[in-house]
Amino acid sequence: MDWEFDADVFQWRGPAPFFFVSTPPEVDDFLHAHLGDLTYGWGVIPARVGTGASEVATSLIPRRGVYLIPLEVALRRTENIDDGDRVHIRLHVGP
Repeated sequence: MDWEFDADVFQWRGPAPFFFVSTPPEVDDFLHAHLGDLTYGWGVIPARVGTGASEVATSLIPRRGVYLIPLEVALRRTENIDDGDRVHIRLHVGP
């Protein structure tokens, strides 16, 4: 399944900072409805995520009823993405 949407980047500050975007409600609804077919454990879902000219393999992380898409350092640097930016996301889950 494929989606495209715009989302705001936010930072989670831990021992090392992590940057994420949240999936929109229509994506969350689909993921929750098909979780058993998509997850490899703990509700985590493998995915391909793109923004700009870049695309990476990652995993969607469940958090408080939504899914978070981690934005890896290489992706952020290549696409010049920082905390608070609004980005256009291409998301693919499933075979």
